[in-house]
Amino acid sequence: MTDKKGFSSIGDILKRFDKNEDKYISREFQKYGCDLAEELGDLKHKSLYIKLAKETPRGFLEAAKNYVKDAYKVKSRGRLFMWRLKTLKEEAKKKK
Repeated sequence: MTDKKGFSSIGDILKRFDKNEDKYISREFQKYGCDLAEELGDLKHKSLYIKLAKETPRGFLEAAKNYVKDAYKVKSRGRLFMWRLKTLKEEAKKKK
């Protein structure tokens, strides 16, 4: 469950916390970035997704992730995610 800012509650994070796997994760955005990299199958760029989770509004990340999940026969899920994130940011900038 997330609040209006897009962050998960501590209780939800602790339920999903694996002591052996997540021993270097101390913040919610780090966990979200790692989960995002895993879902996209792009563990090589895990640090990029952690940085995005820290600095980018969660709504943009979720929208881009859902776009990639709905896509069919994608060559590079990470590349499609980054492209969609860029277009979402540009659309938001134009609306302002």
